[in-house]
Amino acid sequence: MSRGLEDVVSAEKPGVVEDSTPAHAGLDDFWSFSSIFGGKGVKIGPRIGPLLHSDTIDISSGDESTDAILTKQRELEDGNAIQYRTCSWQKTAALLFSEYICLATMSFPWSYSILGLVPGLILTFFVAGIVLYTSLVLWEFCLRHPEVRDVCDIGQMLFWNKKWAWYATAAMFLLNNTFIQALHVLVGVKYLDTVTSAGSVSCRPVVYGVIVMLVCWLSSLPRTFNMLSKLGTASALFTFISVVLAAAFAGAQRKPAGFDPLALGEPIVTAFPVAGTTFVAALNAFLNISYTFIGQITLPSFIAEMEDPRDFPKALWACTIAEIIVFSIVGGVVYAYTGNQYMTAPAFGSLTEVYKKVAFSFMIPTIIFLGVLYASVSARFVFFRIFHNSRHKSEHTVIGWASWAGILLATWILAFVIAEVIPFFSYLLSLMSSLFDSFFGFIFWGVAYFRMRNADGKLSLLQGQSVSGYILAAFNVFIILIGVFFLTLGTYASVEGIIEAFEAGNVGSAFTCTGEGL
Repeated sequence: MSRGLEDVVSAEKPGVVEDSTPAHAGLDDFWSFSSIFGGKGVKIGPRIGPLLHSDTIDISSGDESTDAILTKQRELEDGNAIQYRTCSWQKTAALLFSEYICLATMSFPWSYSILGLVPGLILTFFVAGIVLYTSLVLWEFCLRHPEVRDVCDIGQMLFWNKKWAWYATAAMFLLNNTFIQALHVLVGVKYLDTVTSAGSVSCRPVVYGVIVMLVCWLSSLPRTFNMLSKLGTASALFTFISVVLAAAFAGAQRKPAGFDPLALGEPIVTAFPVAGTTFVAALNAFLNISYTFIGQITLPSFIAEMEDPRDFPKALWACTIAEIIVFSIVGGVVYAYTGNQYMTAPAFGSLTEVYKKVAFSFMIPTIIFLGVLYASVSARFVFFRIFHNSRHKSEHTVIGWASWAGILLATWILAFVIAEVIPFFSYLLSLMSSLFDSFFGFIFWGVAYFRMRNADGKLSLLQGQSVSGYILAAFNVFIILIGVFFLTLGTYASVEGIIEAFEAGNVGSAFTCTGEGL
């Protein structure tokens, strides 16, 4: 990764490269090939704090290097019925594709209709670049501390190993994941309500919510990401088909659903925001874009199950390039044919009846799987801490499987309640983005950069700093400030948007029996 990635162990250690580069090597070393794309030649810098989970990773030799810890983790799993460090970078890429190429893609046309096409596309590329950079910082942190199991461990280490930081991160971590599960329960309800006829089921949103919750719970039961990656590949493929069909149908139908030339006129497409666009509306649209890209909360868990964590950037780059292409093209094309007046979120609602049902139906695997992925991350977080020193973690036992299923069921019940209480798509995305992505998308990784530079031996913003060092320091301060902006003004805009939607009668009430179809 960045300058000063000295190794803290000797060159005699197998697979480890000793780095004699000065701690302030500067921007050129930061952008070295291996620091961007990973691989065997990655140089791993020193730790920022003591070894976590020393009770489960006994390094009797005192060697806390990355190789030593990874070797010990594999030794501990050797012979277990359930093994966790089994993901190749290709399987990890499948997990990333399934996480990012998702239903939220269909919120981009709505965001572009608020922001205008030019600012919308600029912000798409901007957020993608920021997330790529912060994900590489996260990866560097995980290489230095391979014992971390999730973002909660990182939160504790970043804030000087304080236990309050772990608890605060854990609360946000579980809430964020549960909100995402709720979002997918909500969308599952919208799908079922869209494709079924009115009156066929009484109080459809609640009944459908229970059905979606139970299907997702059963689909969450696989214990390892290695198993889930196979489902993730299918999910990403079906999502891609769904959004491509939506874009094609938007053009083929000639006029969007609900077209009314007298009352609303022809679809209006603008390069920039229309006059009268409010700050609240524009910021909510930006938060929707940001939410779709920001997924760093799961990355430590993915990296923790890779056979060789040094290969992670390969998966990251593949996914980021695909995101930019899919999000910008699908968002731009659907918006261009739908216009401002007829836009819905998700944009399937802007398609006429047959087109809408066909395109939306291909989204079923993702509606289920992405919620499953976040449920699995949450359950793994709780399960590993309950059974961290037990055979129930690594063997097929009744207690182990019953506990795993019970933890998952609890998260899905809570997700169902949230989906019924907050039954609106775009504003739920914005609220999640402002509350949680402020930390997990920006603040954490700006702080991580400075903590690692300090561990490298020379952190000074006032003296001994190169021009490139100033640039990187300023850039990471900027990333932290973006997070603060999300947390403050972003949360205000999200809450205000929800209030305005309720006052305008645009959303249903909690546990409503009114149809939720698009």
